[in-house]
Amino acid sequence: MAKEIKFAKDARASLEAGVNKLADTVKVTLGPKGRNVILDKKFGAPLITNDGVTIAKEIELEDKFENMGAQLVKEVATKTNDVAGDGTTTATVLAQAIIREGLKNVTAGSNPILLRKGIKKAVDIAVEELKHNSKEINTEEEIAQVGAISAGDEEVGKLIAEAMKTVGKDGVITIEESKSMVTELESVEGMQFDRGFVSAYMVNDVEKMEAVLENPYILITDKKISNIQEILPLLEELVQHGGKLLIIAEDLEGEALSTLVVNKLRGTFDVVAVKAPAFGDRRKAMLEDLAILTGGRFVSTELGFDLKDVQLEMLGRAQTVKVNKETTTIVGGVGSKEDISHRINQIKMQMADSTSDFDREKLAERLAKLSGGVAVVKVGAATEVEMKERKLRIEDALNATKAAVQEGIVAGGGTAFVSVIPAVDKLVATLDGEEKLGAQIIRRALEEPLRQIAINAGLEGSVIIQNVINSDSQIGFDALNEDYVNMIEAGIVDPTKVSRSALQNASSIASVFLTTEAAIADLPGDDDMPGMPGGMPGMM
Repeated sequence: MAKEIKFAKDARASLEAGVNKLADTVKVTLGPKGRNVILDKKFGAPLITNDGVTIAKEIELEDKFENMGAQLVKEVATKTNDVAGDGTTTATVLAQAIIREGLKNVTAGSNPILLRKGIKKAVDIAVEELKHNSKEINTEEEIAQVGAISAGDEEVGKLIAEAMKTVGKDGVITIEESKSMVTELESVEGMQFDRGFVSAYMVNDVEKMEAVLENPYILITDKKISNIQEILPLLEELVQHGGKLLIIAEDLEGEALSTLVVNKLRGTFDVVAVKAPAFGDRRKAMLEDLAILTGGRFVSTELGFDLKDVQLEMLGRAQTVKVNKETTTIVGGVGSKEDISHRINQIKMQMADSTSDFDREKLAERLAKLSGGVAVVKVGAATEVEMKERKLRIEDALNATKAAVQEGIVAGGGTAFVSVIPAVDKLVATLDGEEKLGAQIIRRALEEPLRQIAINAGLEGSVIIQNVINSDSQIGFDALNEDYVNMIEAGIVDPTKVSRSALQNASSIASVFLTTEAAIADLPGDDDMPGMPGGMPGMM
C-alpha cells in the first residue's frame, strides 16, 4: 500500500495537533473541581468518567498523523496506569507541556538530541527531590486521606483504609458492583496467586479481559495435561452436572488445550485453565494450600492419584474465581476451617524453624494468602451510569492507596511538582547550551499540573503558581476551598509513586517525540472504501 510521508515542521505540527486533542479532552478532569467526560458506548448506557486512562483509550482520530500523536500520549497514560494505577491525567498534562515547550525550541533550531539530554537530567533531579520530600504513611487516617483525595470522596477513603486494616497492607482487595444503592465493605476468605489463563479464548468478560467463574469445581494437580483422554471421564461427569471448572496444572497444552477451548467457545462447558504457581517443592506446598482452602484433593502421582481416577467429589469448590492474564483470585473456598487453621499453624512452625530469610519470606507469603483473605468493596449507586463512574473512581483510589503504602506520600494538588522547581533551577544554572534549554522545558512543565487544577477551578494559574513557589515546600493551593494551606496537614496528598511515574513516563515519551523528523502513514486507498450494498445490480 502507498504511504504518505510528512517531514520536519509538517510532521511535528500534525503530531502535536493529535497530542493536544487527546490532552485537552483528558485534562478537564484534573483536580477537585475537574469536570467529567461522557463516552459513547456501542452497547448500553454512555459512560461518564473522570479517569484519564479510560478517556484516553476511547480516543481514535480520523487524521492518521494526528492519531499517531494521540496514541503516543495514550501510551503515557496507559504506562502510568500500569505502574502506579493512578495519575494518568497528571501524566498526560505533563507530556503535553513537555511536547509544547520542546517543540518551540526545536522549531527555533535547537538540537532535539541535546534537548533530550537536558530533559533527562532535570527529570532525574526532580524525581530524586520528590523521593526526598516523601513521607511514609502508617496510620489508618493517612491511608484514608490518600483514598479520599484520589476518589474525591471521604467515605471511599475510609472504606479503603478499613479494607487494608482487615486484610493487611499486602492483602488482596477487589471491587465489585453491588445490587443495592449502598457502597459497603465485605471481607471474604480467599487466595490470589501470580498465574493467569493459558489461553485468552477462556475470557468471558472481554472488556476487562478476565474470566469469572461462579461456584466452580477446581482441579488441582502438578501434572502436565496434554492428552484430553486423561480428563475426559471428569469432563463428561462435569457436563452432566452443568458445572464450571478451573484447572490448576503444571501446564495444559496440545490436544487437551485445543479441545477445551473449542468446547468452551461452543458453550459445551465453561472451563478456565491456569498454570500452577511457584516451582519445585514450593509449588507442591502451594497446591496443597489451595486444595485445603477449597476442600479438594491435591492430585499428584507422589500421593498415589492419577488424573483418570479423579471424580467430581475430589475437586475443590469456591464461591467465585477471577482469572486475568496475570493473576488468579479464588474467593470463598469451601475447605474446613479446622483444616485451614491446622495448615496455618504448620506454616508458622516452619517459619520458626527456618534459618533462611528467603524461605521465611516465602512462608510468610503463603501464610498471608491462607489467612489474610480478600476484602471486597461493593459499589452501590442509583443508576448503572453512576455505578460505573463511581467504580472507576474507587479503583483509582485503591491503586493510589497501595502506591502510597509502597513509596509514601508528597504534597498533593500539583504542589509536589512545584516544590522541586528550586532543585531543577540549581541544575539549570550548572548547564549551558541546548542541555540548559532541555532542563528549562521540565522546569516549565512542572508548573502545569497546578496551573490546570487552578484553571479547572476557574482561577488564574500563573499567580497561584508564583505564590506557591515563594512559600514553604509543604504549602500549596487548596483548589476546593480556594485557600493556601499546608497540604500534608490538610490531608491533600498524592502518592510519591504516582507523581514519580507520571513525570518519568511523560518525559520519556515526550523527549522521544521531540526527536521525530519524519512521519509515515498509509494513504487512504481501496481497502478503506466501504463494501458494496447487498442486492442484485441495479437494485441500489
